[in-house]
Amino acid sequence: MSAPLDHVMMRVEDLDESLSWYKTHLDYEEKSRWEADTFTNVFLGPTDVHDEGALLELTYNHDGRTYEMGDAWGHIAVRVADVYDAYDELIDGGVEEYRDPDSCGGSYAFVTDPDGHEIEIVERDYGARWSLDHTMIRVEDADEAIGWFTRKLEYEHTGRWESDTFANYFMKPVDAADEGMAVELTYNYDGRSYEMGEAWGHLAVEAADLQEFWDTLVERGAAEYRDPESCDMRYAFTTDQDGHELEIVTSD
Repeated sequence: MSAPLDHVMMRVEDLDESLSWYKTHLDYEEKSRWEADTFTNVFLGPTDVHDEGALLELTYNHDGRTYEMGDAWGHIAVRVADVYDAYDELIDGGVEEYRDPDSCGGSYAFVTDPDGHEIEIVERDYGARWSLDHTMIRVEDADEAIGWFTRKLEYEHTGRWESDTFANYFMKPVDAADEGMAVELTYNYDGRSYEMGEAWGHLAVEAADLQEFWDTLVERGAAEYRDPESCDMRYAFTTDQDGHELEIVTSD
């Protein structure tokens, strides 16, 4: 079972402003878009994104709604060669200061996009500049969350960081390329719970055969949220143990 991460979706309140921000500051280009009667989806990424690299999906609903950020989703992270140079470049380009490298121990930094989605800047010696390194989600039970990604998707640990008050676990498909996106599971030791909000949408994984992949997920106890038939056999949705939505898309 192969389930490389295809994209992460976030909702935006002003599509033109968001597209301008990502194209200007992260040098993203539009890869594709889908115009529906009530919403627009735009997929973005670096020009030289890796074949296994994930894209960013911006969803704009035409009714002008606003969104609560919630705290069940944390951030996306993008790759750069030097976090100080990259952060200074963003600030010089007009991005608001948020968490500079010095405040993060010198190894990473954070900015926010026009809607307040957090973007971590991490140093990597692989992958296109600004390509998606990981998406962080917060979980209420680390053992259950790790078990979900291991059992349902056959993911494995690619890294972990244990702190005094929290732990981060990075999960990826077995034999995934370095340039592929990972999922970062963040577990806070204080037993807090989280609000999902609406500003973040879903993670998406690729499947060679949508129905076969869905049937395997159901056999392994995944939530039957939106099955392929209800989505015109184009995609499907399940949810993880905490309610984060996971889309299954075909790889062709």
